[in-house]
Amino acid sequence: MATDHSRIAARFMISPAVILLLGWMIVPLSMTVYFSFLNYNLLTPGLEKWIGLTNYEFFLTDPAFFAALGNTLLLVGGVLIITIVGGIGLAILLDQPMWGQGIVRILVIAPFFVMPTVSALVWKNMFMNPVNGLFAHAAKAMGLQPFDFLAHAPLFSIILIVAWQWLPFATLILLTAMQSLDQEQLEAAKMDGARKISRFIYIVLPHLARAVTVVVLIQTIFLLSVFAEILVTTNGGPGYASTNITYLVYVQSLLQFDVGGGSAGGIVAVILANIGAIFLMRIIGKNLEA
Repeated sequence: MATDHSRIAARFMISPAVILLLGWMIVPLSMTVYFSFLNYNLLTPGLEKWIGLTNYEFFLTDPAFFAALGNTLLLVGGVLIITIVGGIGLAILLDQPMWGQGIVRILVIAPFFVMPTVSALVWKNMFMNPVNGLFAHAAKAMGLQPFDFLAHAPLFSIILIVAWQWLPFATLILLTAMQSLDQEQLEAAKMDGARKISRFIYIVLPHLARAVTVVVLIQTIFLLSVFAEILVTTNGGPGYASTNITYLVYVQSLLQFDVGGGSAGGIVAVILANIGAIFLMRIIGKNLEA
């Protein structure tokens, strides 16, 4: 049991790291909050003035905000559906005995370690290029007209790229949960005459419920801030077709030089992300306690 003296010593030793982390978070956040109340444009330095909540009013009433919010929700939802469904399928497949099982697992997990910028460039130039991409060559081989994914289905293209990156993570978590499943329970159900689909629905899926909730929580936190894939492939276009809230804040701050409006958008994004995180934590917490 820890004594009062050891607790005080432990707190004293970790206090520098805690203070550093707090400063690392609080100082930028405080500056962002301060700038969000200013008419601060990089093209007119030295002319900043206090305008209160005007930046928030303009940002929240901008049609681009609602388009970006809808795209953000579609991006998060689409990636979650693909990664969870695909992760369950790959977890079941990789859980089966096969030759070279370890190598196959490494190959499946490998995309998770590729930098987002690199994977986006690979998908843009190697797969989705309407002239020299692999999808274009496959379409020509079948006598079809090549489809320009990034021009005509930009948000769907972003969802595919991001899902490809996060699918290994979901597969790894779900495979770990799959391997902890009691095989005797499956054997008993099989002996009782239960079909494969029934065993999957009534035994496997309930067992994977907690792993799925963990995947949903962790991925949602990161998917709300997807940026590199959009910057490298579509630049948020055409128009606002593939712009999410993170990219909208970038455009307003660094491309339109409106630091005040971009700061207001950043605070709005933080508030929305925290609301979503609290909502997910409540739902997932109940699921994990069940």
